[in-house]
Amino acid sequence: MNSGHRQPNRLAVPLPEEVDPADQWVLDPQTGEFRLNLDGPAPVVPPQAGPGRTAPGPARMPGPRSEPAVAPLTPTGPGDGGRAARRKGGRSKPRRRALKWTAGVAALVLVAGCGGAYYAYQHFNNNISSVEVQVGSEAERPQAAGDALNILVIGTDSREGLGREYGDEGSTGHADTTLLFHVAKDRSNATVMSIPRDLMLPIPECQSGTKKIPGSARAMFNTSLGQDGRDPGCTWKTVEKATGIRIDHFMMVNFEAVKTLSTAVGGVEVCAAKPINDPDSHLNMTKGKHVVQGEEALAFVRTRHAVGFGGDLTRIPLQQQFISSMIRKIKSGDTLTSPTKLWSLADAATKALTVDSGIGSVDKLKDLALDLSKVDTKNITFTTVPVLDDPKDNDRLILKPGDSEQLFSMIANDRSLTEVQQAADAAASAAPAAPSPPA
Repeated sequence: MNSGHRQPNRLAVPLPEEVDPADQWVLDPQTGEFRLNLDGPAPVVPPQAGPGRTAPGPARMPGPRSEPAVAPLTPTGPGDGGRAARRKGGRSKPRRRALKWTAGVAALVLVAGCGGAYYAYQHFNNNISSVEVQVGSEAERPQAAGDALNILVIGTDSREGLGREYGDEGSTGHADTTLLFHVAKDRSNATVMSIPRDLMLPIPECQSGTKKIPGSARAMFNTSLGQDGRDPGCTWKTVEKATGIRIDHFMMVNFEAVKTLSTAVGGVEVCAAKPINDPDSHLNMTKGKHVVQGEEALAFVRTRHAVGFGGDLTRIPLQQQFISSMIRKIKSGDTLTSPTKLWSLADAATKALTVDSGIGSVDKLKDLALDLSKVDTKNITFTTVPVLDDPKDNDRLILKPGDSEQLFSMIANDRSLTEVQQAADAAASAAPAAPSPPA
């Protein structure tokens, strides 16, 4: 389309090779600010019509580099001259300078990004506490179940830093809540087994650092941590001896972790079958669904005197409900797509966790989390060690013969308690029998 006059073609002007990307910043006389001119150095503008009047033209940013000679813009049209100029490199040289500038900016962003990633890595790494556990020789330990994974999760009742609001702040932290998290070798399912704190078990001799701690023929399971200086490795060893299940890793959290983790994900949905008013745990909750976080979340998982028979066994289902709901919330899109929630969750989790040295870094915890995330939440089963009242003490528990061994055997042999295993068994039984060979 011809409008009756020819527009100047800025790309038709060959420009010097040595122009530095920094020289592309020019002063705009109309705004008084510097701007980026990716089309090349500022042109020399000819005087406008009228005596003594000239167009000011953009001024160049002062700098040590000498000004290269600038060719005046020559009007070109759709004829051979314009095409020839473009073929001679008028289009490629400004592009080359623009690419140089873009590469410089990209490098700056990359350095800043690496600095941010390094800061985050160091921040989270410094949050984590780890313990070198000593669980005995290989000959003393149960056999591993292939690629299946068993993680011992210990909730300690340590009051450190919480004042007297939750009892004696100077008390030793015991294994108040303990769960064995078993993940199938094909990652299709998981089983979470709660171990009651009041269960009477043999506590084996163990070693914490350089200190050797004598065992006990019969003691409450929760004393496998804290009592006489026992560390999480002693709890680990106690569980392996009692169940015959090999533990791969442990994670320990305290009261504060429940508050910070529940808050980081924006609250956890729970449901009360009836109103709960427990002055000991500070929980006052109406019947029905609630979203709890912070202090209320901690009160929910601690309450026991106002539910069921008032013992540890009636508190365990509430804890399982809370953990199950939190797992779903963490895996939900609402959490995974929110950078703010992810940062808060990672910060709270790494500050709250004490782990074994085998997973005592951000990289190893990240790999473990990615591995665990493969399990579909609908295929996670919660169960409790089968127990009976202790005939010697009605306030204590003992393993239920037969049932407890059966559960331990299923977990040790990677047998699922979910529909995944039932479907596999049904498929195996439905398979046609192999034809009998001829006589």
